[in-house]
Amino acid sequence: MSEDGDEWKRQVRWTVLDKRVIAVAMEGSIRDWAAYIGAVPGNNHNEEWLSVYENGSKLPRKVAEVLFPDFKCLEWRE
Repeated sequence: MSEDGDEWKRQVRWTVLDKRVIAVAMEGSIRDWAAYIGAVPGNNHNEEWLSVYENGSKLPRKVAEVLFPDFKCLEWRE
């Protein structure tokens, strides 16, 4: 929550790199971010992105910034 009581919402973005590969970027609670990549069945990306966020491999920062340039203003999560 912010100081004025408004609920703060994390930015989440995902992109399909192939039918069975998704990359996901998620903003953290301290205005930082990281991105992950993972294989999925390719049946429903709207549901499968969450498993990539939870279990995927962390992308290198330079690759993540190419895929998700709108996150570059946030601090990178090491």
